[in-house]
Amino acid sequence: MTEETGSRTALVTGTAHGIGSAIAEGLRQDGLTVHGVDLDTVDVTHSDEVRALFERIGPVDVLVNNAGGVCGQTGRPLEEVSDEDWQAVVQANLTSTFVCTRQAVTGMKKRRYGRIVNISSGAGRSVSLTGIQAYASAKAAQIGFTRQMAHELGPFGITVNCIAPGFILSNPTTERQWASYGEEGQRALLERISLRRLGRPEDIANGVRFFVSDRAAWVTGQTLSIDGGTALF
Repeated sequence: MTEETGSRTALVTGTAHGIGSAIAEGLRQDGLTVHGVDLDTVDVTHSDEVRALFERIGPVDVLVNNAGGVCGQTGRPLEEVSDEDWQAVVQANLTSTFVCTRQAVTGMKKRRYGRIVNISSGAGRSVSLTGIQAYASAKAAQIGFTRQMAHELGPFGITVNCIAPGFILSNPTTERQWASYGEEGQRALLERISLRRLGRPEDIANGVRFFVSDRAAWVTGQTLSIDGGTALF
């Protein structure tokens, strides 16, 4: 860590538990001043709430778009998915990324510096294990948004990268999902992971810490799968 890194400010969304909490803690360990928000404090799908948040905390050097999830949904045939259920997942995962990034880049452009990291999912590079069509679609769209923003914002010294986590036991939803597989299903899932273990929130946080660091100063538009070797390509 340099003195310059230590003076920087970060905003991490979705910090109530699991991955978001680990990311916030990892960036604090690296000396950044970290603001963490979750749905209980700020609805990051609403432009007005995000604008008010930035008015309170000021400009940020680092933005980690981690908010998202399946919104309590489980996989169903497409014809049974309502408009409302589709929009809820897309809003939580994709719209939140758009709204927060749009608000953050004004200050980043002025300082000609910024680090943006979007937390997608292995579902965005392959399929949703739980069969949630909106989730796979929104997470794939985050990857596309990452590439487009890297292209647009690069001339201003802003890097934009993405992480696609594998299966992480990180919150009540993933714990229920893991339990639903039963012993045989759990064994089968582990056998698809080269390292034969589930991921930890800290594994994802370490990827974010790299993208935010000066070591990644010439890395942008990339999607890093942190999944123990589930997706090999």
